[in-house]
Amino acid sequence: MAPILEVDRVTMRFGGLVANEDVSFRVEPGQVYAVIGPNGAGKTTLFNAITGVYQPSAGEVRFEGSVIRKRVGPRLALRVLGTAVVSAIASSLAVNILSLWKAVVVANYAYGEPFAWGKALSCAGPVLREAGAAWTWLPALIGALVGGGAAFVLWLRRRRTPDVVQRAGIARTFQNIRLFGELSVLENVLVGMHARLRTGFLENLLRLPSFFGERHRSRDRAMELLRFVGLESRAPDAARNLPYGLQRRLEIARALASSPRLLLLDEPAAGMNPTETVALTGLIRQIRERGVTVLLIEHHMRVVMGVSDRICVLNFGKRIAEGTPEQIRSDPACIEAYLGKEELG
Repeated sequence: MAPILEVDRVTMRFGGLVANEDVSFRVEPGQVYAVIGPNGAGKTTLFNAITGVYQPSAGEVRFEGSVIRKRVGPRLALRVLGTAVVSAIASSLAVNILSLWKAVVVANYAYGEPFAWGKALSCAGPVLREAGAAWTWLPALIGALVGGGAAFVLWLRRRRTPDVVQRAGIARTFQNIRLFGELSVLENVLVGMHARLRTGFLENLLRLPSFFGERHRSRDRAMELLRFVGLESRAPDAARNLPYGLQRRLEIARALASSPRLLLLDEPAAGMNPTETVALTGLIRQIRERGVTVLLIEHHMRVVMGVSDRICVLNFGKRIAEGTPEQIRSDPACIEAYLGKEELG
């Protein structure tokens, strides 16, 4: 079976700082795969490279066999062409703006008299025809090239962004909770469904039947997810009023709302008490049973050893070990990374 995620020799550099160096591992479908390491080992940076927050300085991240990117298509061609045309017109007018001002405004303005709109517009015709002369095509051409080129460069910069990665089937939670505190618990989950909604601007504006149908289906799906994480009774409550452990569960429900095939959990047990940690371990197992592959960052070794199929260990941005929980538990390099090395003599 082909891996669902391949991290292939990924390196992340920030100036002279190397946060990840030549990191590689494979996650198989249906696994719970953990990435562990001491604080500052580069775990969250690696998550950000996988989810499109950062672009790897070197190496590739492949999801289901391919690198996630926006595809070149008719929409890109229309965007570049439209921007080029608008830029060409604006550049041509800019060259002739002084002539237009003199012909339309200055020549037809008389102190204390109503402005002669009809005459002014008729005077604009010759100036605009002159703007179409051969010698004025140069600024139009320059404007088209600059505008079209800028549109293409902006598209390239947004070719692999978090929203593109999410639509491809990868969702994540965050090390620091990022819920919408003033929205209700239910509304937070509905926000997570945005990438999967099909109704557009006109359906929403005109309140067409498709809009109401999708809204009802979304609410039913959101309530089902809240039942799954044990928050159905708190649906109308403001998210900020939930206890910390339940906020973590809500963030997981919001991530699941986008129907991911791969779920990245960044320290989901952080700040939880022992009872909440045990419940979270069971929830991760249930997520896997629903057919969602899980990639996990966690410092709670009881959680990691209890749910993980395989573990990758990072230290100072490098992979120092990879294997099953039993192999990692007894690996000398892992013990040294966490406990240090005994100095003799």
